Amino acid sequence: MKWLTLISFIFLLSSARSRNLQRTARDADHKSPIAHRFNDLKEETFKAVTMITFAQYLQKCSYEGLSKLVKDVVDLAHKCVANEDAPDCSKPLPSVFLDEICQVDKLRDSYGEMADCCGKADPERNKCFLSFKVHQPDFVQPYQRPAADVICKEYKDERVQLLGNFIYSVARRNPYLHAPAILGLAAEYENALKSCCPESDVGACLDAKVQHISVIKERAKHIGVKQKHGCRILEKYGERTFQASKLARMSQKYPKAPFAELVKMVHDVKDVYRECCEGDMVECVDDWSELVTSLCSKQDVFSSKIKPCCEKPVAERTKCIMEADFDDKPDNLPSLVEKYIQDKEVCKRYEQNHDAFLSEFVYEYARRHPESSTQLVLRLTKGYETLLDKCCKTDNPAQCYGNAVEELNKHVKETEDVVKTNCELFTTHGEADFLQGLLVRYTKKMPQVPTKTLLEIGKKMTAVGQKCCSLPEEKRMSCSEHYLSIVIEDMCKRQESTPINDQVSQCCNELYSYRRPCFTAMGVDTKYVPPPFDPMMFNFDEKMCSAPPAEREEAQLTLLVNLIKRKPQMTEEQLKTIAGGFNAMKEKCCKQSDVDACLGEE
Repeated sequence: MKWLTLISFIFLLSSARSRNLQRTARDADHKSPIAHRFNDLKEETFKAVTMITFAQYLQKCSYEGLSKLVKDVVDLAHKCVANEDAPDCSKPLPSVFLDEICQVDKLRDSYGEMADCCGKADPERNKCFLSFKVHQPDFVQPYQRPAADVICKEYKDERVQLLGNFIYSVARRNPYLHAPAILGLAAEYENALKSCCPESDVGACLDAKVQHISVIKERAKHIGVKQKHGCRILEKYGERTFQASKLARMSQKYPKAPFAELVKMVHDVKDVYRECCEGDMVECVDDWSELVTSLCSKQDVFSSKIKPCCEKPVAERTKCIMEADFDDKPDNLPSLVEKYIQDKEVCKRYEQNHDAFLSEFVYEYARRHPESSTQLVLRLTKGYETLLDKCCKTDNPAQCYGNAVEELNKHVKETEDVVKTNCELFTTHGEADFLQGLLVRYTKKMPQVPTKTLLEIGKKMTAVGQKCCSLPEEKRMSCSEHYLSIVIEDMCKRQESTPINDQVSQCCNELYSYRRPCFTAMGVDTKYVPPPFDPMMFNFDEKMCSAPPAEREEAQLTLLVNLIKRKPQMTEEQLKTIAGGFNAMKEKCCKQSDVDACLGEE
């Protein structure tokens, strides 16, 4: 099987021809979408991305089984390149893949209700299949690196098979990870092998490398979560919110770039992201490579910081560009007050082109404030929009919005205070106390949530503190709000199928950028009726002393959450008293020969 040569998708992606990124315009230029993409990507890359696509839809299928489906699609591509008028050549690419999936023998035996998707018409059929994707599924074992004494021989003799299995394994474990990222990870893996195989101690070299396999696996999971979140914003909040968020981020990263260039780039990113989110990985890879090539062709316009990235092989550019530092702000940028508050033509400009005016506000504010989170930039923009909607209808608009700076600064202060307070708590009290504090607050806000889920949410939020509070101060807000938005979005997704309470519903129905402040401000659920006291929930045995530390900590956190669920009005002082008594009991009984008897008595 000679179809997965990595050289192709490291070097040949750049062969994509320049074209309009909007699918409707592209389709008008090409009779056969599959022939068009096959010609753009060349055979080897086309086959690799076809494997990724099938592995992400059919996560239980073997490598060999999916290889047969890949061959069917490639055979069709060859036929269509030879004759674009041949049967099935005019089909949209998603339909080509889904038709192939729906012909899989005994699909229902392996995938159950997912087989019902085949009875739907496109695009509903694709939406149906996407809903069955499982992130990091238990039924898929993580990729295992072959033993050190085997891996280099395999790489030399069976390179295609070795790298093919890596791509297949990453794709099926991370069904929301976009194909360009998977190709980048594969290139990183191969670079590690190239570097380490000449060494005398291959295993030690691979383990020492930044790119070694455990780091790559974690990065795959991390990028997959972020890209899934991006898709969720696009799906739930629409193109306007997605593009505003991207515009804010890109304006911070490329503050010297002209507004018109950034708006065009944001629009193109939205188009390509949609393809990637819809599982259309062939078009996703082709158009993403085009986007990166376009960015690199204008690096003088965008940023000098991406120059080293653009000199890398194509598959490695995306990661490098994403991780590149923000460019320096232009010198002597004028104050925004003059343009957006003092200018007498503000209402006229706003009413002439509402969205363009606000987009420019996003750009101008964000490029001056790289320390702000994109969510804060969107909140400020919404606050300014609300103010103009009200004031431009009055007889004296300038007087009405004269206090805009004070109003908008309230949003800034709220966000700065939240980040500062939480990072001080984390730094001063440490991870364990920070987690306990979160569990107390969030159990009171939503006591209906299962204890296990509350622990999971608390640990994710603590991980945000650990990651973001160690950064320089100017990067903390952006980091914190970004990752908290992902945790909150996951919570709100669960809320859709299993409603929690009215407070959570209200916050989840807020605008994307307002949800984090809503959750922060949420108080105790006063409508909650605690369940009857159950003594078995507070049943202690000798495991409290003998279990491994991680298990003991988990048991104590579970006890804490269950206690709050029964007494959500409990004050901090009462909690401290109970915690003190519990620790004294543990200290006393764990020294006794008959621990259970002591615990029962206490």
